[in-house]
Amino acid sequence: MTAPSPAAVKDTKSPPLASELLSGALMLTMQRPERMNSLSEEMLAALQAGFDAAAQNAEVRVIVLRSTGKAFCAGHDLKEMTAARAHADRGRAYYADVMNRCSELMQTIVRLPKPVIAVVEGLATAAGCQLVASCDLAIATDTATFCTPGVNIGLFCSTPMVALSRNVGRKQAMEMLLTGEVIDASTAKQFGLINRIVPKDYLEVVVRKYAETIASKSPLTLKIGKEAFYAQAEMPLAEAYAYCANVMVENMLARDAEEGINAFLQKRKPEWKGE
Repeated sequence: MTAPSPAAVKDTKSPPLASELLSGALMLTMQRPERMNSLSEEMLAALQAGFDAAAQNAEVRVIVLRSTGKAFCAGHDLKEMTAARAHADRGRAYYADVMNRCSELMQTIVRLPKPVIAVVEGLATAAGCQLVASCDLAIATDTATFCTPGVNIGLFCSTPMVALSRNVGRKQAMEMLLTGEVIDASTAKQFGLINRIVPKDYLEVVVRKYAETIASKSPLTLKIGKEAFYAQAEMPLAEAYAYCANVMVENMLARDAEEGINAFLQKRKPEWKGE
């Protein structure tokens, strides 16, 4: 019997990211449990492609990011990172490329014109914690844990710090970054890293409810709102009000706003056109 070629063996391997569209909700599932769904080159590319495609698909109203196995995401693939030290430049070019690609992925999630919900089961560590913080909403099981442990191995979690410090209080972010200690779901909720804690048996029901609720809204309104939220957050108060007042004016002139207000006054369900 002839042994299969390496390429043939690779082809039988399941893709790193599974995709399923359910009633306007795109379920993206990281499925490399044997590698703790780490952000390997393969996973980074798959996630980037998945989010880019979702941005262009009019049928997608909301994205749900989840995982298989015991970890949500273990951050960067340290085996790949270590192997790059054998390069002539000790890995400098490789590390710069990986960090840039990871940073672009996180910014893609923030810039995406559709809400992204992280569903966390198990551990979210380092860049995996960054991934959770970059999503618009996060739902976790009561056994989920979070940490930015780079300081423990001599590598401060500087890029995860960007997303973390924009989603939790400064002192809470520094606590996680300086100690590298694992926090439980309850503490993560207190810090503002996640929205809700759900028993595992009810996770699917709650996630579907969140997704269906968001998917039922006007896609144009969601796009306008998400873009404005992140833009105003970086502005001084007066500038933020001026910017958002203009956003409200333009939104009020949209057909979906006209339809939504009329439907409310007429006590009927609105019919969104996305315009």
